[in-house]
Amino acid sequence: MDYQLVAEGLEFPEGPIALADGSVVLTEIKGQRLTRVAPDGRKEILVETGGGPNGAAIGPDGAIWITNNGGSFEWLDTQGLTIPGPTPASHTGGMIQRYDLATRELTTVYEACEGRRLIGPNDLVFDRQGGFWFTDHGCSTPEGRKFGGLYYAKTDGSMISRQRDHLISPNGVGLSPDESVVYAADTQLGRLWAFDIAQPGVLAPPPGFAPGRVVHNLEGYQLLDSLAVEASGKVCVATIINGGITAFDPSGSVEHYPFPDLVCTNICFGGADMTDAWITASSTGKLYKARWPRPGLKLNFNA
Repeated sequence: MDYQLVAEGLEFPEGPIALADGSVVLTEIKGQRLTRVAPDGRKEILVETGGGPNGAAIGPDGAIWITNNGGSFEWLDTQGLTIPGPTPASHTGGMIQRYDLATRELTTVYEACEGRRLIGPNDLVFDRQGGFWFTDHGCSTPEGRKFGGLYYAKTDGSMISRQRDHLISPNGVGLSPDESVVYAADTQLGRLWAFDIAQPGVLAPPPGFAPGRVVHNLEGYQLLDSLAVEASGKVCVATIINGGITAFDPSGSVEHYPFPDLVCTNICFGGADMTDAWITASSTGKLYKARWPRPGLKLNFNA
């Protein structure tokens, strides 16, 4: 696949949003900021978020919504690559933030669900009703892990619901084109989950003992990160170790598209025909653009 370098010098980029003007807004997790990258690669800092801004998406209000893990990683320099390490002892939890593009105001909307602090919010996607699904990745501890979950929330701050609990390390999240399924990628398991939706914001009961349906488990040691869905229904998940993007068909087949970074973390689609794809290559701090072989799914809201 042909691709071009759009920008470099980013501090662990993630959460790309393809805007209508051709620019890309993304998070810099290590840099603790939201950044706009122009088509010519110029960078503009929009806001310092603190913590660890990870996923980002345009909401029905035109604002940028951010899943912030609260600074759940120490940062390691490994052979010149920036690698997320263990969770520091200072970490107390994450949050859902809202950044208003017009007023440039940053607010925190959610920090807890049902009296329990969010651990490490990771990625989010808005449905047609204007609510959003988001993953909480959990975090590491000296003894092991705090597990994560899959949540649904409304933008007015009135409702947040934990729809699946005790997931190992949920990361990327996306909706099927008909919004009957929410997909979540589990980093440590190298697994793509499918969760059937009973009604907006509510999952159907799980099948037996499993929390959801397994679309596919990657072979060997491969890790999964954030994702975007194609118009065809394929789920494109950024892949770590086997650096690149893995496209999962809902039937279970997969195809891999390599990019030059062991830690590719996300992909988004845009352009007039939705076949422009931007990929965050995080350990080298770069943003790439490619022509994808199939159009991406147009998101419900954009700016």
